[in-house]
Amino acid sequence: MGYSRVLIVSSLLLVFQLSTVVAKGKAIGSPIMAPAPAPGPEYTNLTDLLSVAGPFHTFLNYLVSTKVIETFQAQANNTEEGITLFVPKDSAFTSLKKPSLSNLTSEQLKSLCLFHALPHYYSLADFTNLSDVSPINTLAGGNLYSLNFTDDSGTVHLNSGWSRTKVSSAVRTTYPVAVYQVDKVLLPEAIFGTDLPPMPAPAPAPVTDIAPTADSPAADQTSKAKAPASPDSSSPSASHKMMSWGILKHLILAIGGGFLMFFL
Repeated sequence: MGYSRVLIVSSLLLVFQLSTVVAKGKAIGSPIMAPAPAPGPEYTNLTDLLSVAGPFHTFLNYLVSTKVIETFQAQANNTEEGITLFVPKDSAFTSLKKPSLSNLTSEQLKSLCLFHALPHYYSLADFTNLSDVSPINTLAGGNLYSLNFTDDSGTVHLNSGWSRTKVSSAVRTTYPVAVYQVDKVLLPEAIFGTDLPPMPAPAPAPVTDIAPTADSPAADQTSKAKAPASPDSSSPSASHKMMSWGILKHLILAIGGGFLMFFL
């Protein structure tokens, strides 16, 4: 009997202690779990992107042959800065006659490819600010490998000295990779020199032949100069002169005859 009482009392004490621990746990609160980290930017395979977009096959072949595609890939996916690419169409290379790219060394060709990228991600809206801080250095590095940007009512223009072109379309604008299509190959001064080609002469403005109004003095002078002389306003013609002389002749004969009759 005494053993049973001890067992009951012990059980009650154990239950009381457990309830006390649970109550303290609720008062303190359960530990707050840290939120899961946000997923990083999606991996972008530049080779696949340029293969299906475009046509950018010529530029992609240069990137692969010079291994610049690996530099671009690392900049795009292994840095927080991201990358901005300016990709010429295939027709930009076929229309490039002078200077020729066939005479470039391997290092010059590599620098030419790096010249088409900025070491930072820029959206289209960012180019408005870039026009105020130009020139902007490219991945090729150095002042002679810089680009000037101007924003003309939303159209982005690029100027390398040798090349003047514009962004004709946006291929990709999702961070960390921005790819923009351009109509010309970007040629740096560091490779082709500072003896830049002359600016194309602007087309002459059409000349409009504006006739003077009818009431203006110029119109009167012009009409007088161009209009043929009429018989009424010109000097007497030959027949008119002969008629006048005949009348005068008859008048003289009549007067002379009158005098003869008077004296006779």
